[in-house]
Amino acid sequence: MEYKATHRYADMSARKIRPFATLVRGKSLDEALQLLRFSPNKGARLVEKVLLSARGNALDKGERDVEDLIVSEACIDDAPMFKRIMPRARGTANSILRRMAHVRIKLMSEELPEDMPPAPTGLNETPYEPAIPTAPALQPEPVTPQ
Repeated sequence: MEYKATHRYADMSARKIRPFATLVRGKSLDEALQLLRFSPNKGARLVEKVLLSARGNALDKGERDVEDLIVSEACIDDAPMFKRIMPRARGTANSILRRMAHVRIKLMSEELPEDMPPAPTGLNETPYEPAIPTAPALQPEPVTPQ
């Protein structure tokens, strides 16, 4: 089953949060929380809070094995920007963009859903037979002195 959590309009640029989303994507929930807990960045705190919220959503919906959840999707999107003006010399002005981000995280249980086909193992029951027969390796003829 899939469990989601979002944090909209996070007061930080998406560019600063994205490295932490790529850090936890595909990891188990416990491993992702440990990785974020020891990162001293505000972006790590934002992603950690959304992960904890997704874990709470899983518990609320009746998930029994919370430690078996994996982070299936961690997406950081740009949000609307506040546009400000900073006065500069000689009556000019520079624009300031206060950027925000949307943080979306999905957790998924490790067992596959019923409608999803099993993953290929790469092992065939019959050995591989090439369609074109291969020629035997050519051996150089020994040189005989005359």
